[in-house]
Amino acid sequence: MRKPNVIVFLTDQQRFDTTGVHGNPMGLTPNFDRHARAGTHVFNSFTCQPLCGPARSAMQTGQYATQTGVFRNEIPLREDADTLARIFGRNGYDTGYIGKWHLAGKDPVPRDRRGGYQDWLGANQLEYTSDAYDTMVFDTEDEEVHLPGYRVDALTDAAIRYCDAHREQPFFLFMSFLEPHHQNHVDDYPPPDGYREAYTANQWTPPDLVGSNGTAAWHLGGYYGMVKRLDEAFGRLMDALKSLRLLDDTIVMFTSDHGCHFKTRNDEYKRSCHESAVRVPMMITGPGFMAGGQVRALFSTVDIAPTLIDAAGIEVPEHMSGRSLMPVVRDARAPWREDVFFQVSETETGRAVRTKRWKYGVTADYDAALDHAETYREVFLYDLESDPYEMVNLIGMEVFRPVCDDLKARLLEWIGEIEQRRPQISEAPLRDSRQYRLKPTDLLALQEG
Repeated sequence: MRKPNVIVFLTDQQRFDTTGVHGNPMGLTPNFDRHARAGTHVFNSFTCQPLCGPARSAMQTGQYATQTGVFRNEIPLREDADTLARIFGRNGYDTGYIGKWHLAGKDPVPRDRRGGYQDWLGANQLEYTSDAYDTMVFDTEDEEVHLPGYRVDALTDAAIRYCDAHREQPFFLFMSFLEPHHQNHVDDYPPPDGYREAYTANQWTPPDLVGSNGTAAWHLGGYYGMVKRLDEAFGRLMDALKSLRLLDDTIVMFTSDHGCHFKTRNDEYKRSCHESAVRVPMMITGPGFMAGGQVRALFSTVDIAPTLIDAAGIEVPEHMSGRSLMPVVRDARAPWREDVFFQVSETETGRAVRTKRWKYGVTADYDAALDHAETYREVFLYDLESDPYEMVNLIGMEVFRPVCDDLKARLLEWIGEIEQRRPQISEAPLRDSRQYRLKPTDLLALQEG
């Protein structure tokens, strides 16, 4: 039996609520929505590190950023890291990478910093080598390649050409777009011509961005236009696979490295453990995932590598911290974790844990030389059941102290397992909580996650 091809369609800085299956009413993602319903929609998908380099290191290795060593941007991934490319390559796959890498620290990316990918058409920081209508990447021989069209289309065209050229041999292809990330040198979200206007009119604004002091008021139209073009590109890719007679033999994962809070939680776009920064869209289609339905398991970036490896019939390496989702896809009753763990080690040093209902976060003074802190302080607690957009911070309210104590213990357990240390966490100062009353059912819900 032929091994399945595997494609990752990775967007950059895309919020989960840009998709129709997560309630966005603007019709931005009909292709994503359709394939999510036909295949497997991973409803609760999160980045383990809301920052480009660290998140990508976790995707490639199945390990947390503090384990890979890439705990902030501009730290290269270890040359000997056991990446997706190396694992698939050892198992008879051709491997290709197209787009943004952000794991090398320089452009063009040296061969020994490409994570083992055989075919290469990319740039370490695509936002600096290219613009919306000026796509420049480097090929396998480090030669500059200028691709025509809007950047999303240019990279998608290259990916379709790759698939066409590799029909005879199983392949693993990683497509990494810059969109809908902002274009750094202009601090703007440049969509295709005409799209900004189309998606500024009758615009839906997520509750956490309504009336905020962030940048959504002038950035959201362009951002939505980028999301729309990405979905159109995804549809073109799926159409191409169908015409090449590869669709039934190809696993395709669509996800993003992190979300975007539009400067509402701090003075930049993502370095935060809030839902707007850590929750991302995720769907998987192809062999093993058709009719998988909506999976509610708490999925993390570190689970991407083991899931794809397992889905291809390859043994998952023991050193990976992530887990394969395949048992849950096959049977929703299969055992799975009750919470997920987040790290931030740039701009702030923060940690957080999320259950199906609660989100608890701590922070510390930032030190760029360290990936951790010895002492943290509590900064937020959210009840996601009643407050899914995290508008009301419950931290410091005495009535929620039992909730915090439980989540604090969970967080320390995660830190101990992943970082091999046990920091101190100071409790938040008490605040007036007379308007809140914790019910017995709330305590039961806490124990159930």
